[in-house]
Amino acid sequence: MAANVKENGSVGAAPIRSATNPMVTPLLTDLYQFTMAYAYWKAGKHLERAVFDLYFRKNPFGGEYTVFAGLEECIRLIANFHFKEEDISFMRSVMPTCEDKFFEYLRNVDCSDVEVYAIPEGSVVFPKVPLIRVEGPVAVVQLLETPFVNLVNYASLVATNAARHRFVAGKSKILLEFGLRRAQGPDGGISASKYCYIGGFDATSNVAAGNLFGIPLRGTHSHAFVSSYMSHDEIADKSLPSRDGSRTCMDFLSLAKTWLSKIRLSESLQGIFGETNQSELAAFTSYALAFPTDFLALVDTYDVMRSGIPNFCAVALALSDLGYKACGIRLDSGDLAYLSIEVRKFFHAIEKEFNIPGFGKMAITASNDLNEETLDALNKQGHEIDAFGIGTYLVTCYSQAALGCVFKLVEINNQPRIKLSEDVTKVSIPCKKLCFRLYGREGYALVDIMTGENETPPKVGERLLCRHPFNESKRAYVVPQHVEELLKCYWPGNSNKPREELPSLEKIRNRCMQQLEQMRADHMRRLNPTPYKVSVSGKLYDFIHFLWLSEAPVGELQ
Repeated sequence: MAANVKENGSVGAAPIRSATNPMVTPLLTDLYQFTMAYAYWKAGKHLERAVFDLYFRKNPFGGEYTVFAGLEECIRLIANFHFKEEDISFMRSVMPTCEDKFFEYLRNVDCSDVEVYAIPEGSVVFPKVPLIRVEGPVAVVQLLETPFVNLVNYASLVATNAARHRFVAGKSKILLEFGLRRAQGPDGGISASKYCYIGGFDATSNVAAGNLFGIPLRGTHSHAFVSSYMSHDEIADKSLPSRDGSRTCMDFLSLAKTWLSKIRLSESLQGIFGETNQSELAAFTSYALAFPTDFLALVDTYDVMRSGIPNFCAVALALSDLGYKACGIRLDSGDLAYLSIEVRKFFHAIEKEFNIPGFGKMAITASNDLNEETLDALNKQGHEIDAFGIGTYLVTCYSQAALGCVFKLVEINNQPRIKLSEDVTKVSIPCKKLCFRLYGREGYALVDIMTGENETPPKVGERLLCRHPFNESKRAYVVPQHVEELLKCYWPGNSNKPREELPSLEKIRNRCMQQLEQMRADHMRRLNPTPYKVSVSGKLYDFIHFLWLSEAPVGELQ
């Protein structure tokens, strides 16, 4: 193999690691990719230069935008693409009628003669525009189809889902991805954590994802921890040093109980609660002793306002006496809007009654099968929640199963190709294309336009005709104030073109946030969003329809 494909792509570029998931290998593909590869080889067509576009046809979740993700894993695959001896042996058993020389060919296959151009990961993208353009020997590129579509489909879907949750929650709220236990297997869980972070979530509960990708981790305790305590006697060591180390409280539990009595007898809180659940107090005390600087309690195991909140506040006030500051509480059931408002009132009353600055601003986190709709409903009702822990509906993309990416041949041996269909949305846009995003005076994106490879690119200040690819009446002139070329070279193969470095996860996330900021609000809204315009140049429009008529058979009436 060509020196691990010229040290993964281009001279002087940093080597690219293998895919995050070890199951991502050349065998992660559909059988028909191998049968086509053999047929190409048998016909002597396998080295013909082909161009394929990877794109999708419709934005997900009833929206009008998509976040592109999964590119890095695609590049990792091709940078390390080769068949092991055991792979060759397996394919011999699967395709026993194929000639031995075909397997010799597979043994030497790599991606040194493949070029990959893509929109940067984390970008906001739209239907029909190529996310990735792959050029290379047709048999090799065909083998890349299934893994590329697999690596982009879910990644882009869940990143978009995360971005939609972020848009509804607002910039000021903390979003926590809690979906590992409900995700579709380990890879679904790891992928969800990574791509939800790109889409705007702040942290994850997934420890493996934190280790792999450096995503911030968040978590507290479950109902099981609270219900596992049955008495105060289960706390073996009740001592806690003060934060500055100057003294030690030998019985932190007694200090918390003293505070609980003070709260119960306080004028502003009298009558709200009576006797709290003492095993819950023991659990909170034990957790605070373990994590005095990160005390955040789940308060709905027994009763939020009559037990959980008073017990939490008693422990938080005891921590305050020793120089610590509790983090807040989590609600996992009940009327989240109402409870969050009542909890906030309780916190403010504590701050005022006992002169504890900042106590009223203690963080309130909510979980419990939240989704985009419930976030929207909470906003309309009014609430005091600071952070949302979201799992099942986020990582499973409950409201839409797949993005529907496709991988279509658009050119072979410099001859443009088109895929026709009675459903016009499934007609492909032929030839190797350049793609641009045009921006208006206010800095918002106006339209994406595709042109032929040899056309003059759009220029700032120059009037340009943008046409709908298939509807002749939909057209408009645009005078762009800024022009962004979308496709960058991420894998130059043997072409010696400069390769774009793969950015860090943090940079991809920042790009996603910036791109979303550049979208008009009417494209982003949940209800009846305005479709974003995707167009072709006048020349490409004419060529599409010329090729369509050339390839479509002419009917005959009898």
